[in-house]
Amino acid sequence: MAAILLDIDGVLHVSGEAIAGAGEAVRALREEGHRLRFVTNNTTRAREPLAAQLRGLGVDVDAEEISTTPLAAARLLAGRRVLALTMADVRADLATGVELVEQGAQAVLVGGADEGDETGRVFTYENLNRAFVSLGEGASLVCLHKNRWWQTSRGPLLDSGAFVAGLEYAAGVEAQIVGKPSRTYFEAALAELGASAAEAVMVGDDVESDVGGAQAAGLRAVLVRTGKFREESLAAAEREPDGVVDSIADVPALVRERGW
Repeated sequence: MAAILLDIDGVLHVSGEAIAGAGEAVRALREEGHRLRFVTNNTTRAREPLAAQLRGLGVDVDAEEISTTPLAAARLLAGRRVLALTMADVRADLATGVELVEQGAQAVLVGGADEGDETGRVFTYENLNRAFVSLGEGASLVCLHKNRWWQTSRGPLLDSGAFVAGLEYAAGVEAQIVGKPSRTYFEAALAELGASAAEAVMVGDDVESDVGGAQAAGLRAVLVRTGKFREESLAAAEREPDGVVDSIADVPALVRERGW
């Protein structure tokens, strides 16, 4: 049986609205014996409330089955003083291993803002300048992801990658990426399943982060035509997915058909 990594945003739901057939697809994959891990670049919720949200949408998942970027960052930055430009809701995952500070930081961690964050309270000039000063004092720059944009019910919205790039340019540094498409993120998720890359399949809606990142780490990758999917992005992609389906609802049949 395969080890299957499932993206959340854009694959199981968009802005809290379930993708048709998501719950049934997850149930079918479990019943057929596949090991599942839910992997996400979500930077607005800790995994406990994220799991509760998914269960409310009809997707059966335990919090322990979710790999979040804040948890990965907490492992990476364990024992260090961190200035976190993140939503408050993810700090429960972050605080498991780091000391969150406003000054004297050893690392600056950039997360993301919620689509309802109309005030821009994460990426204010004050916060960005505090991060810039910390980087000038020797702090390293770490980001939960470097996505350019994300798909919401209101359409595409600017994501935190623009702010990461701005800090890199201003401070003359390069950010370390914690989440997808980094190889270490995929390897950590596989380790939690006790699986090798050769027996694993990634299912995502982002041809760069999900498909490209997974294939670079040695996994197969399936692209769904929901969420961030764009035909022009697929046509321009450097890597070709191992499968393209209309939605998560078609994944169990594809896995059976390919013998994965």
